[in-house]
Amino acid sequence: QVQLVESGGGLVQAGGSLRLSCAASGRTFMFYTMAWFRQAPGKEREFVAAIRLSGDSPNYVESVKGRFTISGDIAKNTVYLQMSSLDAEDTAVYYCAADRGSAGRSSSDYPCWGQGTQVTVSS
Repeated sequence: QVQLVESGGGLVQAGGSLRLSCAASGRTFMFYTMAWFRQAPGKEREFVAAIRLSGDSPNYVESVKGRFTISGDIAKNTVYLQMSSLDAEDTAVYYCAADRGSAGRSSSDYPCWGQGTQVTVSS
C-alpha cells in the first residue's frame, strides 16, 4: 500500500503561483498512475491532472491546461503540481491519488489518497 502526503498549499493572490508536492512511501511509484484532484466547498471532487512516470504523456482537465504542470521525481518518489495564473476558481482542497494501473479521470479509479492540502486564492 502506498502512503501519500501532500504539502505546499496555502494562500496566494490571484495571478500567483504555488507548487504542491506529493511524497509517496511504501512502494516505488514508477509504474503507478499519479493524479491530483481537487474539491471546492459544496462541489464534487474534480480531476485535475494525472501522470504515469513510465513515459505516458500527462493529461489535464481543460480548465487548467496551460496553467498547471504535473511532474514527478522517481528518485524522490514525489509528484508535483506546479500551478500558475491562479484564480479564485482554483480555490479547493487538493488531493494526491495513486493507482497501480492505468487509472483514468474518475476518483473511484484511485484506491490510495493523501489527506489533502488547502489552496486558497484571494481576488
